[in-house]
Amino acid sequence: MSLNSSTLTNEENSQESKRNTKCLESLELQTPSSFQDNPLQQLQLASQEVLEKAKKSGRSKCPRCSSSRMFYCYTCFVPVETVPTKDIPTVKLPLKIDIIKHPNETDGKSTAVHAKLLAPDDVTIYKYPCIPEYEEKRHEIALIFPGPNSVSVKDIAFHLQKYTKKSVCDGDGDCSREPLLKQAKIEPKEEEKNLKECISGNRSEGTRLKKIIFIDSTWNQTNKIITDERLQGLLQIELKTRKTCFWRHQKGKPDTYLSTIEAIYYFLVDYHQEILKENYKGQYDNLLFFFSFMYTLIKNAKCCAGKE
Repeated sequence: MSLNSSTLTNEENSQESKRNTKCLESLELQTPSSFQDNPLQQLQLASQEVLEKAKKSGRSKCPRCSSSRMFYCYTCFVPVETVPTKDIPTVKLPLKIDIIKHPNETDGKSTAVHAKLLAPDDVTIYKYPCIPEYEEKRHEIALIFPGPNSVSVKDIAFHLQKYTKKSVCDGDGDCSREPLLKQAKIEPKEEEKNLKECISGNRSEGTRLKKIIFIDSTWNQTNKIITDERLQGLLQIELKTRKTCFWRHQKGKPDTYLSTIEAIYYFLVDYHQEILKENYKGQYDNLLFFFSFMYTLIKNAKCCAGKE
């Protein structure tokens, strides 16, 4: 009886192993076209071996607060003890990023921490309502948020120029009310020259975006933040439509609603191509270092459990 039971157990384990192997092989053998809804397959990422090892060893302590976490501490914004900082890629961004996090957004479910972990020198996370005043710098700041007055990434420089013209003229915004050429005709030659030089210099320096703001919350929670007076008057940017790969997709919302880290990544790719006018060669792909690894884990788990 004992032999039969052992034999059955071995057979079950063998069958389970075969199912897992078959599942993983089916994922590996899919053609590029079958991954058309998964752009993560084409990313140029640093080695994720450190995450593989951490996954096998299980949860570990945060070096700061000693909480038990997997991969990183979403409260302290640092990797756990089994994920050495030296093994985590660092991404240098072309501008600064502020992330405004809704107070009711669950820390452990937010992907905003990925940006802070991977681009620590360029990313700051604020918990609403404790956010900076942006009014004095609105000519070099934009907010990622869709709406009737939002503009595309490629039009950022043109629209920021409007804010810059106001700041270089007479302070009350009058020079934005009529064309510069019309104004210049009635000015003395020397003053006309100075004005043109000022505006020309502004176009090359002042119109470059220096900071971008993202809101980290569910779409149902954004209204409280987006209507805050400190964010009024900022240029709003709407991203190109892309499908999310986020495994915690908001129920009842279209699959074009991106997670925070996806929105940051796609914005930077568009900014690199549309504003910096440079070929994109994966410079920001490592922003999805944690996201892509977790996506694959969950995708494989669902596959092997027969849910997909």
